[in-house]
Amino acid sequence: MHPDELEIDVALVRRLVAAQFPDWAELPLEPVFPRGTDNRLFRLGAELVVRLPCREGTVKTLEKERDWLPWLAPHLPLDVPVPLAVGSPADGYPWTWSVYTWLEGESAISSPLEDPDAAATDLAAFIKALQGIDVPATRAPAKRTSRGAPVAGLDASVRESIAALGHEIDVARVTAVWEAALEASVWEQPPVWVHGDLDARNLLVRRGRIAAVVDFGCLGIGDPACDVAVAWKLFPPEARGRFREALSIDDATWARARGWIVYQSLGALAYYTLETNPSLFSEAKRWLRELLPTGPRRCA
Repeated sequence: MHPDELEIDVALVRRLVAAQFPDWAELPLEPVFPRGTDNRLFRLGAELVVRLPCREGTVKTLEKERDWLPWLAPHLPLDVPVPLAVGSPADGYPWTWSVYTWLEGESAISSPLEDPDAAATDLAAFIKALQGIDVPATRAPAKRTSRGAPVAGLDASVRESIAALGHEIDVARVTAVWEAALEASVWEQPPVWVHGDLDARNLLVRRGRIAAVVDFGCLGIGDPACDVAVAWKLFPPEARGRFREALSIDDATWARARGWIVYQSLGALAYYTLETNPSLFSEAKRWLRELLPTGPRRCA
């Protein structure tokens, strides 16, 4: 998937667990599919999951999760993974790694939502709760990339992706959405917590409803537009409107969120292929279709 990723298999993870957490050494161990883009997950017994970075740049994101998830989790209305233990580099594996609680459910990609309106309300409540948690004045979370930052900082990357994909996308319409995001007023309110990577891959569904949110590697503070972008990733137009209403999203934030869809979808389509990451590649195409529908349906 990435040229710099490390190969991690069951045998290696079993040796690491046995050496460092012998109480868990005899538990069944199996890989979790589909594979993540930056980490490898292995279910350990019925209640645990081992999460190991496969790229050096991801190590800091797991450190950030371990710092903040135990503090955030009690304030959130949906389940989030709780880190239980930290593993050390050993046996040829070069970085720290984590053991978390296992959360039951299927990703929203493989397990459709029974009621999109209810899902919109549930996810809006999660985002609202996350935004409502105080940001410590003396200890802000480390930033992974640009999540929560002004969209202007993404302009060069978006223009590069538009140029690379010019034969595959509607350049005029995509560019118009992007430039509207750049022209929208910036977020001038106090920074709020953002998950940073809300999409169907990181939402777990149980009995047809969103039950958990995972992968907080992009956690940060700033402009909430990156989280608002989930409106086009997950919901049909009617539920999208309900989601917007529940969060009282102003026009400028809505425009910046549309810009985030352009940035993320084009970035994925320019980097991945159906062979390297079929799930994310297909999702990115769908995000663009939701943002820029071609039929009689009007774009929200």
